[in-house]
Amino acid sequence: MTHAHFNRRDFLATGAASAAGLWLPQSHAQSAWPAKPLRLVVPFATGGSSEIVARAVAGELGKTIGQSVFVDNKPGAAGNIAMQEVANSTDEHTLILGHIGTLAVNPYIFPKLPYDANRDFAPLTLVAKVPSLYVVHPDLPVKNLKEFVAYAKAKPGQLNYGSAGNGSAGHLAFEYLKMASETFVLHVPYRGTGPMLTDLMAGRLHAASVGAPALMAFIKAGKLRCIATGTSQRLPQLPDVPTVAEQGFKGFEMTQWYGLMAPSKWPKANLARIEAESIKAARSSLVKEKLAHETAVAVGNSGAEFDAFIKTEQTRWKQVIARAQIKPEGMG
Repeated sequence: MTHAHFNRRDFLATGAASAAGLWLPQSHAQSAWPAKPLRLVVPFATGGSSEIVARAVAGELGKTIGQSVFVDNKPGAAGNIAMQEVANSTDEHTLILGHIGTLAVNPYIFPKLPYDANRDFAPLTLVAKVPSLYVVHPDLPVKNLKEFVAYAKAKPGQLNYGSAGNGSAGHLAFEYLKMASETFVLHVPYRGTGPMLTDLMAGRLHAASVGAPALMAFIKAGKLRCIATGTSQRLPQLPDVPTVAEQGFKGFEMTQWYGLMAPSKWPKANLARIEAESIKAARSSLVKEKLAHETAVAVGNSGAEFDAFIKTEQTRWKQVIARAQIKPEGMG
C-alpha cells in the first residue's frame, strides 16, 4: 500500500517536472551541487608557476561542472595559512591547489602544522609537473652539471646558490642535488623567486634551481645558463640540455608538482563528482596546450593515483630534509 503510494507520488512529481520541461533524474534533482561558484585557493603569491597551473585548470573545470571557478591567492607561512583555511572551510565550495611544499615538505620541517596533509584533504588529480632546472650565471666557467660538480669540489664552500626561501622547492632541489653529488654549496635564502633571480643575473649568486616557466625567457636570452634539467627525459624546449640523471646521477628526478585537493569532510557524492570533473579538466587539450606553453607537463591521474604519488614524495623528502637539516626559520 505504502509502496504503491510512494510510486504514484514519484510518478506525479516526475510528470510535473516533465510538463514544465524540467525533467531530471531524481538523484540529480536532490544533489544540486555546486550551488555557487567554486573558489580555488592558491597558497602562494601571484605570478608564479602555481598561478599559471591554477588558472589553466580552473577555466576548464568551470566549463564542465556548471559553475565558474575563481582563483584566490592566499600566500603566507609557506602555504600553511591557506591549507589551514581550506581544511577548516565549511561551505563545500572551496578547493586548494596542493603542492610539493605543503603536502610533502612542510610536514617534515615544521614541528607542528595547523593541518594534516593526509587526513584533512582528499586528492582529486595531479594536474601538472613543473620541471626544475639547474642554472648558473653565464660567467661561471662551467658548461654542464659534471663541470659544475667538479668546480664546486675544487672550491669547497666558495660557491653559493639562491632560493625563494627556506624549504622552498628550489631549496630542496639544490639540497637534493648536493646530496646526490656529494658537494658543498652555500645556500642563500631570499623572499621569493623574483629578487633571487635579480641577484643571480647580476652575478651576486652563482647558481639556483627554479621551475622552468620562470626561467625559459632568461635562458633563451643568454642571461642564465642551464646546466641540467631535473626531468627524467630531456625537455623538448631545451633539447641540448642533458638531465641530471644523464650526467651521472641515475634515477635522479626533481619536479615541482601541483594537484587539486578538496577538504576530505565533504559528502562522498560531491567528492566523487569534483574528482571526475577535475580529471576531465586536467586531461583537456586546452590545459595540456597551456601547460606545455609554460614548460609544464599535464598529468590528470585519478585521486587514488595522486594519493599514492603524494605518499612516495613524502618518503623521499623526509629523507632529504633530515639529511640537509632544513629548518623552517625565515620561511614566508
